[in-house]
Amino acid sequence: MDDANGRLTRVVLEGEALHRISDLQRADREQAVRDLETDNKFHLPSHPDLQSVLHLSIQEGRLVFDIRDENDHPVQAVMLALGPFKTLVRDYRMLLDSYAGAVAEGREARIQAIDMGRRGLHNEGAELMIERLAGKVVIDFPTARRLFTLVCALYQKA
Repeated sequence: MDDANGRLTRVVLEGEALHRISDLQRADREQAVRDLETDNKFHLPSHPDLQSVLHLSIQEGRLVFDIRDENDHPVQAVMLALGPFKTLVRDYRMLLDSYAGAVAEGREARIQAIDMGRRGLHNEGAELMIERLAGKVVIDFPTARRLFTLVCALYQKA
């Protein structure tokens, strides 16, 4: 059992891709940030009680977790290759496009089916996030799901 009290107190997203996302992605992103700031498990193994600010960005093909203390002073940066996430992010975007189309057409059964697929992709993304951060950052499943949502909002294929 992990008795650490570390958590995120604030999440800051950085990058130009944030200006090129759909309304649905924007709503997902805003909800994920609100949920993360309200309830999360997130800490460095070396700082189990850190109340941290996370600056999340994509730089040079890497997902960057710039973890800072409550005064916004750098503590540690964790970088992950984006490659393992690309297929899930692409599939997630396709589902969002399909979802928007189904909503516009008023197709309730299709909306529900797409929503189930979306939840499944979120679960896969969360599992991958936990796996990729293992040994670097301790997170729980709900936190990993929300972080995956933010990765999808940040990542734009050039």
